Amino acid sequence: MKVSKAQAAENRQSILDAAARLYRERGLAGVGVADITRDAGLTHGGLYRHFASKDALVQEACARAFDWSIAPLNGATPPTTAPTVGERIQSYLSPQHRDAPGTGCPVAALAVDAARAGGKLSEVFAQGIERNIGRFAQLLADSHAEAGSATEPPQDRARAIHVLATMVGGLVLARATATGRPALSDELLTTLQTQLIGLLGEAPP
Repeated sequence: MKVSKAQAAENRQSILDAAARLYRERGLAGVGVADITRDAGLTHGGLYRHFASKDALVQEACARAFDWSIAPLNGATPPTTAPTVGERIQSYLSPQHRDAPGTGCPVAALAVDAARAGGKLSEVFAQGIERNIGRFAQLLADSHAEAGSATEPPQDRARAIHVLATMVGGLVLARATATGRPALSDELLTTLQTQLIGLLGEAPP
């Protein structure tokens, strides 16, 4: 049976969504094509009608994963209010994010895989990370402007790199220790929350 263009587009999106989630949950080496198509509710052979190769799927799924953004914890901020930088830090360095890699930050979940793969996948991550730095630097600049600060953009970029790298590293460490030493994992999250929010001069959420 011939599939309509709309259905084909929907199937392709289902494959990308499934791959983006499974790769973040299990790593690139831990996911096969059959896992992805099964999760998407499609047949194995159907995948290659949408993607030239598995590498092409990996690259596009990882790029899709960068659509993820830090959101406040449920109930932390009224829906009509944009989250503060402190609330974003709190949400990123939270047990909820730590325990749900499949729906979270692709950098914390897949940066090591991207480094090993190199080539085009490394470029996908470079582009995604550059966008994240730019967005976070703008958030810092906006926050400083609202507070009456005259911080120069280069300083905001340097601070954005500092904070984002610390957040990613902290989340990786918290995940690595969550099963073996849960108390240490929680301590890493709460300590870094406090330190980073204090560094930025914000009141805790």
